[in-house]
Amino acid sequence: MSQPQDVSTMIAFSAGLLSFASPCVLPLVPSYITYITGVSFKDLTDAQATARLRRAVVFHSVLFILGFSLVFTLMGASASYLGQVLVEYQDWIMKVGGVLIIILGIQFTGIINLRFLQMEKRIEMKKKPFGYLGSFLVGIVFAAGWTPCVGPILSTILIYASTAKKFTTGILLLAAYSLGLAVPFFLASLAFNWFLSAFQKIKRYMRIVTVVSGCFLIAIGILFLTDSFKEINIFFNDLINP
Repeated sequence: MSQPQDVSTMIAFSAGLLSFASPCVLPLVPSYITYITGVSFKDLTDAQATARLRRAVVFHSVLFILGFSLVFTLMGASASYLGQVLVEYQDWIMKVGGVLIIILGIQFTGIINLRFLQMEKRIEMKKKPFGYLGSFLVGIVFAAGWTPCVGPILSTILIYASTAKKFTTGILLLAAYSLGLAVPFFLASLAFNWFLSAFQKIKRYMRIVTVVSGCFLIAIGILFLTDSFKEINIFFNDLINP
């Protein structure tokens, strides 16, 4: 793997982590876990839970993760393909995308308040489809229907994927993004009581998390506008290979 891919993959993974920590995802993680597993909140918090129950939670969580990862990865492939078709306009895509990402970042920080960016659309299932297949389908719905909290950060990675020279770059970047979203979710399902305890401490800092996410978007937008990814890649390469 080349160094530019390493740096971009790290950014995409970080974007996934920030998406998980966003105010409209993190507070709902316990609800998602109980929904996809079909296990009650009481049973999930039971320290004496059976090995069979724990295996079921793990399997349901993994299938949910595979569901949203499939959608995000396909989006990355589509973005890269579109970028190949519009290759002669990639400079414009990068600059326009940079401006859009900076605006989204400023919105996140609360400096400006654009109502149309606060419109939220959710595709919800009142009843989960049957069995393990249902968890996979819910993962697909999660990826396809939740905005804007995941949307702005995800859009940053998609825009970058659309300017990539290789078709596989989009797949790699969105796989890394999905991994960043998946790892904390899986850990939360694996250690449910620990997550609940940690969330009680974290939720008081949600505003800080949102501001950090906004600053992350602004920084990436500036890199897009100034076409500075090459310099960033050289910097990291010099650190690794002095």
